[in-house]
Amino acid sequence: MCLGIPMQIEQPLGRQAWAHGRQGRALIDTALLGELHAGDWVLVHLGCARERLAAQRAAEIDEALDLVEAAFAGAEPHARAAVSFELPSALSAGQLAALTGARNSP
Repeated sequence: MCLGIPMQIEQPLGRQAWAHGRQGRALIDTALLGELHAGDWVLVHLGCARERLAAQRAAEIDEALDLVEAAFAGAEPHARAAVSFELPSALSAGQLAALTGARNSP
């Protein structure tokens, strides 16, 4: 399974950048995103920045990854209560429709 990891750009270097995230510091490929600046957040898959992120979204993804790590470590189910957002699987049909811009079926 490949998971995207939020990382914050420390030092842009053209088509690469030094970035820091939950797994430490790494030199990542940034060619797909164009110009980045120190402080920008990106979602990194296998060493390649694939998407720009708002700081809030990066924090939400990190929270979800914390849950995955806790589940693998055998944490209690109540650990989910600490999350500050809902995954789409927990939303009602109406909430999903509003999220996606689809019309709600009668």
